[in-house]
Amino acid sequence: MPGPGGKPHNFQKPKSVGKTLKRIFGYMLEKKWMLILVAFFVIISAGAGVVGTYFLKPIINDCIIPLIGKSPQDADFGPFIQMILIICAVYLVGALSSYLYSRIMIKISHGTLNAIRKDLFESMQDLPIKYFDTHTHGELMSRYTNDVDTLREAISNGVTQLITSAITVAGTFIMMLVLSPILTLLIIVMLFVMFAIIKTIGGKSAANFKKQQKAVGEINGYIEEMIEGQKVVKVFCHEDESKIKFAQLNENMRQAATNANTYASVIMPIMGNISYFNYALTAAIGAMMVIAGRMDIGTIASFLQYTRSFSQPITQISQQFNSILAALAGAERIFEIIDEKPEQDEGYVTLVNVIKNKDGTLTETEELTGLWAWKHPHHDGSLTYTELTGDVRFEDVNFGYDEKKLVLRNVSLFAKPGQKIAFVGSTGAGKTTITNLINRFYDVPDGKIRYDGININKIKKDDLRRSLAMVLQDTHLFTGTVRENIRYGRLDATDDEVIAAANLANAHSFIRHLPQGYDTMLVSDGSNLSQGQRQLIAIARAAIANPPVLILDEATSSIDTRTEALIEKGMDELMKGRTVFVIAHRLSTVRNANAIMVLENGEVIERGNHDELIAQRGKYYQLYTGQFELS
Repeated sequence: MPGPGGKPHNFQKPKSVGKTLKRIFGYMLEKKWMLILVAFFVIISAGAGVVGTYFLKPIINDCIIPLIGKSPQDADFGPFIQMILIICAVYLVGALSSYLYSRIMIKISHGTLNAIRKDLFESMQDLPIKYFDTHTHGELMSRYTNDVDTLREAISNGVTQLITSAITVAGTFIMMLVLSPILTLLIIVMLFVMFAIIKTIGGKSAANFKKQQKAVGEINGYIEEMIEGQKVVKVFCHEDESKIKFAQLNENMRQAATNANTYASVIMPIMGNISYFNYALTAAIGAMMVIAGRMDIGTIASFLQYTRSFSQPITQISQQFNSILAALAGAERIFEIIDEKPEQDEGYVTLVNVIKNKDGTLTETEELTGLWAWKHPHHDGSLTYTELTGDVRFEDVNFGYDEKKLVLRNVSLFAKPGQKIAFVGSTGAGKTTITNLINRFYDVPDGKIRYDGININKIKKDDLRRSLAMVLQDTHLFTGTVRENIRYGRLDATDDEVIAAANLANAHSFIRHLPQGYDTMLVSDGSNLSQGQRQLIAIARAAIANPPVLILDEATSSIDTRTEALIEKGMDELMKGRTVFVIAHRLSTVRNANAIMVLENGEVIERGNHDELIAQRGKYYQLYTGQFELS
């Protein structure tokens, strides 16, 4: 049910290859029948290669050798042509199967990535604010770009190549045993040599790819910071310093990437040369066996071809080794976010629509009455309804983002319904932290916050936040029309309500003069508007939510004095009858507050209205008279 605010998952080495593969295949199994078809066509494709190679033996022994020394007139080419046609048919079936499994695998890979991206995004929406405060945007974005891309490549090509190679190796090994157990033993010895090389070089490559992945995250985060802060960079003429820092990060990435890809690139030539050596050694030993009469020419021809067929898949696997590890490590990074502990909410008090009876009691209703109450179930099975009025109280609250460093110390304050409470103090005094706690962006470890007499830890976070509206200092507008951005505060608002909210925030006048008015598209966080205009839209967005509690965190910081005066009346209308918490550096904006809280080092050192605090001649007096400036 809607409340007042609106309607209602390049690389580091993977830690657990088996577990990660299991999860990836878990997503792929959602397309189970497609996977069965892929497996079928992969078997046909790999089998065709194995069977086609075996036909070299009969075509040489039974078709070619009998023709040696015969004239064209006496020679019977019928069996030879027939055998060639059979081989062509076998390889044609194999090629068609390869095409079909490749096409199907594309659908599977994109469907799998669609599901993974969906889970990743949904999990990210459930993460607490603390997670985003402790991770850079570039680091999080790399999950959707770099990590997803490496996973796409592996699923599209790597999985089928692994299956095809495994079937080819197994089938080829069986056929080699059938043709010559002695030569097969030689192949096994060379196989162990190959695996030892892959393990040694691959391990060194993986360690450097881990460094490369870390460097990618750092450079992406730095680039994003520079793009967002380009104006600041230019204002302070720090272009050269930015270039130097970027050059350092870029050099770190170059070194890590060079080392990683050097090891990765050397595997293929080494494996290729070992393969050639193995082929030559097998041919020499096989030739001696033919001379000794222990093997026929057709058998050695087929076996030599199997030797190439046997080493080629292993070489391909070695070539894909690092990309497969990259995909698995990328998948682990994605799954880390999907598995991240979501925002905890043990609240059980919910926000419901009610009607007030003649005797003053409240009755829950499904209709949108505009009257809200907290539905509070008790241990004995009874229910009580407490009208939502906006009474907020802090009782001896201690809090720190870091357990070792408190930001708030023994803070006690109250805001009665309809009161305007202002917070003033230097940067870092704890003003914004108080509003973060009211929203339950962070939970209080010591002390209590009560909302309409109810401990907010008992209130479900979604219901709590529906009863609040915030206008932040850093305005964020979404890509969409002006109308859609205002309506974000309450998605079921009508066009008339959107205009009324804009009028209340004094934004209607400038919106009306935009190229398409309320249908003007905003892009890049509203970059086509001035900072003040963006802030006015944010205020309108809060106004349309029509909440009983309003939090204004430097809401007018980006508005000039003239514009501030114009919206003061509208803001008064917006705040009328609501509990309002105001954080402002301009003391002129808090003069009419019912109570002004002066914070210093996380403690409330003064409380009172403007006149009372001026009379006390304390810190507020110093701030107001300019003897001490806010920073």
